[in-house]
Amino acid sequence: MMDWTANEGRFLIHLLPDVMAVFEAYVQRSLPDPESGGILLGTVHGPHIEVTHATPPFPTDRRTRYSFERGSKGHTEVADQMWEESRGIIRYIGEWHTHPEDYPSPSGIDLREWKISAAKRTDGRPVIGLIVGRKGIYIQGTSAAGKAIVYQTLLGNCPALDQ
Repeated sequence: MMDWTANEGRFLIHLLPDVMAVFEAYVQRSLPDPESGGILLGTVHGPHIEVTHATPPFPTDRRTRYSFERGSKGHTEVADQMWEESRGIIRYIGEWHTHPEDYPSPSGIDLREWKISAAKRTDGRPVIGLIVGRKGIYIQGTSAAGKAIVYQTLLGNCPALDQ
């Protein structure tokens, strides 16, 4: 489990072990490993978020060493199914993808895409952008106005990824 905080503890994100297991499966450890990604689903508790699911890459996704684009099938269907089965409790939280670096940081493309996604949100909540590196994770919330909030882990490095 991983807990992340922003704004002096006023915002918390909790990642469940199954979510961390998905990330671990797609860390770019060797040169031929392509970027991977998916969407984050979970529950909202006021300003706090619990990420309960991360979709893995689907065959329709476009994956290269330095890019990931979600395809037309898979992720949205999973989100819709979980929304219905949970009666609206489990919802879309944001996006995740990997970078081939130890401690990742967002590219200009990442930042632009998160702003676009956040502006499209109908519930007014920020979009969470999460990048998985070889030894660490970067998490940012982006509001509809484009304001970024960077989260910090409460445990230092990510031991589940630091192998």
